[in-house]
Amino acid sequence: MSVYIIAEAGVNHNGSFEMACRMAAAAKAAGADCVKYQTFRAESLVSRNAGLAEYQRRNVADRSQEEMLQRLELDGESFRKLKEYCDHIGITFLSTPFDLESIVFLDELGVPFWKIPSGEVTDLPYLEKIARTGRPVVMSTGMCDIAEIRAALETLKKNGSTDIRLLHCNTEYPTPFEDVNLQAMLTMQKEFSCEIGYSDHTKGIEVPIAAVAMGATVIEKHFTLDRSLEGPDHKASLEPDELERMVRSIRNIEQAMGDGKKRPSDSEYKNRTVARKSIVAKCPIRAGELLTEDNLTAKRPGTGISPMRWYEVLGTAAVRDFDEDELIET
Repeated sequence: MSVYIIAEAGVNHNGSFEMACRMAAAAKAAGADCVKYQTFRAESLVSRNAGLAEYQRRNVADRSQEEMLQRLELDGESFRKLKEYCDHIGITFLSTPFDLESIVFLDELGVPFWKIPSGEVTDLPYLEKIARTGRPVVMSTGMCDIAEIRAALETLKKNGSTDIRLLHCNTEYPTPFEDVNLQAMLTMQKEFSCEIGYSDHTKGIEVPIAAVAMGATVIEKHFTLDRSLEGPDHKASLEPDELERMVRSIRNIEQAMGDGKKRPSDSEYKNRTVARKSIVAKCPIRAGELLTEDNLTAKRPGTGISPMRWYEVLGTAAVRDFDEDELIET
């Protein structure tokens, strides 16, 4: 099964429908499977007194989360047209709902699955409403401990979810490499016996590639058309050429993972006789002379008797004269 790559446009469209479409086209050109946005109403998501995160304060001039999010909203009609555009160009449209009304809207719009963000893992009514739609779920787990993940999973399953994947995640933008803790992804896989993936907020593309090598089946990564734009997530996002490199690298690693069976590949099989050795004459040997460690050695190519038969050959008589470096015959 191919790794499913979600290009996270998020709110990096800065509230512009046209930019959101350009991002869909860029994600398609990069080779991503899916482009994902965020659907919310600021007044339903945050209270007027909700402050900005530290990374948000560094990247926006707004005084509150509500003020920032109001600038970044797209309305329902924009999302309908955006889905139509994604369908037209051949990339899966997805959006994460951040409030109950948005769950209803996106369910009616026909998203293929739910992407639950880390911040909603402890929102019981939200989880119940998601689960009752019956759609598959991919859930990020940033800021969570095992007990919180278990409680969320129990809620989802109790209310009808049967297809759930967990994404390891760290909710810092950008995430310091020393805080990534990719091994926790494997811990979740063992603890919950489910498919796992990784939602990445580090700089660069190395960590999601490593996650694929460790068994991630879903990768999510923020991207932007221009990292210099003002907005909360641009600085921790890939630009389109970097997104393309990440996708290409993941596809290469995906092929490199193989099926786990240890055997010579078709491409290397032809090199066995070149790289392996045979038993050869260390010096001229006369017919009838005993073959010993003094007159035998192992050298390339591997077209003769394998050195693994060394002790079968030692002590036997030479069947004919052999020149130095000639392959021994018995």
